[in-house]
Amino acid sequence: MYPNQPAQPYPNPYGTQVPPPVRRRWWQHPALVIAALVVLPPAGIALAWLSPWSGPKKILATALSGIWFLLPFFGDPPAEKKDDDAKAKTVASASPTPAPTTVSPSPTPSPSADVVMPNVVGNAFSEAEAAVEALIDGELRAGSAYADVSLPADHATWIVCFQGPAAGTRLVPATADPNVDLVTPGTKCPAATGTVLRPTQSPKPTPKPTVSPKPKPQPVRTTPAPEPTRDEPDNVYYKNCDAVRAAGAAPIRSGDPGYARHLDRDGDGVGCER
Repeated sequence: MYPNQPAQPYPNPYGTQVPPPVRRRWWQHPALVIAALVVLPPAGIALAWLSPWSGPKKILATALSGIWFLLPFFGDPPAEKKDDDAKAKTVASASPTPAPTTVSPSPTPSPSADVVMPNVVGNAFSEAEAAVEALIDGELRAGSAYADVSLPADHATWIVCFQGPAAGTRLVPATADPNVDLVTPGTKCPAATGTVLRPTQSPKPTPKPTVSPKPKPQPVRTTPAPEPTRDEPDNVYYKNCDAVRAAGAAPIRSGDPGYARHLDRDGDGVGCER
């Protein structure tokens, strides 16, 4: 061979030409691609698909890098969890649990307590109620001083006429049951409770009229009129109304020839009118 003549490739004994070796770029180095897949998965995935790796390796590298990239989004960051735990410990140490306090029951007033019934006669019910109920556990009962006057629901301005018990009577707050009787403002108190304010006057009975007995009717004797005789030619006699109608004289009136009382049954002076 001459010095300036290029070297000839070694001949392939099988008669096929061997392809020249592929020159790798610096960004296709496997170490760099793996580091990018771990540190910056999107860039690492792009470099993996540009590298001369086989198809299955590219798919596996893409799947693992994608899982590694999305894993922080599916769980709480460890740093934040530690911060929450630290805050909870700080709050717990700052607010100590208060010690339970023992509440002693309020003493029950004894029957000998110096509580007396005040004098509320002449006051409005609202004032009497405030004065009495401040001393006892129950309520002040109210009623009407007049038996015929009903007590309305709103009787705060009614005046007290009677009270029970009397003023100065000792009261037991737990069992006391005082009461008052009231009248409307401007109405005079009665002499005693239960009095009727407007007594109703009973009407005087109307005298019954005396009925004198009716006299018994005396029987009236009537003298029958003499019947006309047939001997008199001027007189006409009808035995009954059929005879009058047959003679064509119906109705027959008083004064007509042949009129008789037996023909006029109602006595109105007209006979055989029907």
